[in-house]
Amino acid sequence: MLTAPTVEKMKILHLVAMADEWLRQQQTPAVQSLSFDDRLGLLVDVEVQVRDNKRLARLLTDAKLRLKNACIEDVDYPPKRNLDKHLTLKLASCQWIEQHRNVLITGATGTGKSYLACAFAQASCRRGFRTLYVRLPRLLDDMNLAHADGSYPRLLQRLAKIDLLVVDDWGIKPLTDSQRHDLLEVFEDRYDLRSSVVTSQLPVDKWHDHIGDPSVADAILDRLVHNAYKIELKGPSRRKPEKELK
Repeated sequence: MLTAPTVEKMKILHLVAMADEWLRQQQTPAVQSLSFDDRLGLLVDVEVQVRDNKRLARLLTDAKLRLKNACIEDVDYPPKRNLDKHLTLKLASCQWIEQHRNVLITGATGTGKSYLACAFAQASCRRGFRTLYVRLPRLLDDMNLAHADGSYPRLLQRLAKIDLLVVDDWGIKPLTDSQRHDLLEVFEDRYDLRSSVVTSQLPVDKWHDHIGDPSVADAILDRLVHNAYKIELKGPSRRKPEKELK
């Protein structure tokens, strides 16, 4: 068998991992004793694994997570935190993203809202969903700039294609009329088509007053709240020394 030409053809077909695995098999007597079907299965498995790893790395990079190491497996559930483990693990399956539902996470500063949101975002990436994390103040600034330079329609289109949009720090400061309408456009494009995670120090029942304009608030919350899972975190700040949390 002509090894070099075969390897080159695999690489032309962009089967680089498969080519490397085939060369490894040629140098491993134990593998050569396997049947053709078994060896072919190993080749395909390696190629799929490498491609999956590359896709995950690309999705995580594009997600721009604030807390890159956040993951569901590291979430803890002390009683004072008021975090339902069963619900958290259910959400980690990401079926709610397939159903185009939302998750709203509220709680005082330091209770772990951003960490939990990023953990859900990481789970989303692992399931192959396009994900993006953004703080609301930065998103509003980007939309204001997009109005100025004419890229606003393209920005809306890009946000509308994201499978899971994580909006952190909702309710930090009052909204202007333009910002209210920008948010309505974002969530209108996503309603019943994509999913969002929103974190806020404000309880959900205070969001209507925070938005300001009653008619716009009704429209935004209708698209965001009514099909959402709600998580209200409690307890002391997670930023305190561990001994103080016990």
